[in-house]
Amino acid sequence: MYIGKSLAENENRAFKTSLPELLILKLLQDQEMYGYEIVAAFPRETGLALAEGVAYPLLHALEKDGALKTRRAVEKGRPRIYYTITARGLRRLFELTDNWNRLNRAVQKLLEA
Repeated sequence: MYIGKSLAENENRAFKTSLPELLILKLLQDQEMYGYEIVAAFPRETGLALAEGVAYPLLHALEKDGALKTRRAVEKGRPRIYYTITARGLRRLFELTDNWNRLNRAVQKLLEA
């Protein structure tokens, strides 16, 4: 059975989503934030842009997975959904951080060779 292409696609998708996931969880580590607040904080805190089309599906997936919990509020007449990291989300953050640190060391080693 040949699974190379689908396995490669899954790994590529995981690679592409793990950095935004890592950074979102890191932003939420110290404070709850609502969706647009996360999108706006991304370039300020990381120097990278985060498209809303990436952010909101990822936030929903993290909530569904139990990594985030939400609360709804109305502020200044606008409905907001606030996201807070859970214990499961913190474990995921530490796992992703370890993975990216290993990857960074490997890339640095290759570049310095």
